[in-house]
Amino acid sequence: MRPIQEQVILITGATDGLGKAVATELAHRGATLILHGRSDEKGQRTLAEIRQLTGNDRLSYYRADFARLSEVRELAERILAEHPQLDVLVNNAGLGVELQRHISHDGHELTFQVDYLAPFLLTHLLQPLLVQSEPARIVNVTSAGQAPINFNDVMLERHYDGVQAYCQAKLAEIMLTFDLAAELQGRGVTVNCLHPASYMPTKIVVGLFSTQSSIEDGMQATVRLITDPSLDQVTGRYFFMQRENRANAQAYDEHARARLRALAERLTGLAKGL
Repeated sequence: MRPIQEQVILITGATDGLGKAVATELAHRGATLILHGRSDEKGQRTLAEIRQLTGNDRLSYYRADFARLSEVRELAERILAEHPQLDVLVNNAGLGVELQRHISHDGHELTFQVDYLAPFLLTHLLQPLLVQSEPARIVNVTSAGQAPINFNDVMLERHYDGVQAYCQAKLAEIMLTFDLAAELQGRGVTVNCLHPASYMPTKIVVGLFSTQSSIEDGMQATVRLITDPSLDQVTGRYFFMQRENRANAQAYDEHARARLRALAERLTGLAKGL
């Protein structure tokens, strides 16, 4: 990888929690950052706070609501038009455990869309820029909370359970990681994913779980996947914090991954080349 001061890094979900902590650390190190969120007010406040803390003014903010796939497309189009280089994509934005079933603007179960379909679409749209910028990295923030996908009821219409919704979406993102790593092998782009830390005190978990790790722990684990030179040739791996680990068995099922990929291509419009 290039020196961090020469890198352009996109972090989704960067206005609070883990994403903001990672952005602040990378700004301290001198990276050029593209920060994503879904609130202009929070976005501008985040830019001001990170600039004040780090003295880094090579920061920009882009708003997009991942509950609308059209806005994911618009985000990708703006980045492709305005940035000739992208060294790292960090897919961090996501929902936690939702107690009630919600539907996205596109008609999909909301957690599945925000935590899986949106990063699936964004990553594929930005893939040409990442390849052009090689060596590059894709880092997907997933979870140790994983559940096999029931392909007969992916949108949980028959029986909704918020934990199942979250855990199957996170497993889907691990499956995306493995697929992309194989697809991009030999093209200068590595793809890895991680469970950053257990029960960090972020808005996703506060009130649901007891805190066991700090955001600092999760930030360090995530930044390692972004910057560590020893990982230059490492791809297609799942990490539990800073240790390589084994994901749920379904992630290694090529038939299940192909079925999920076909579903995602159809739901996002990529199957039609749109």
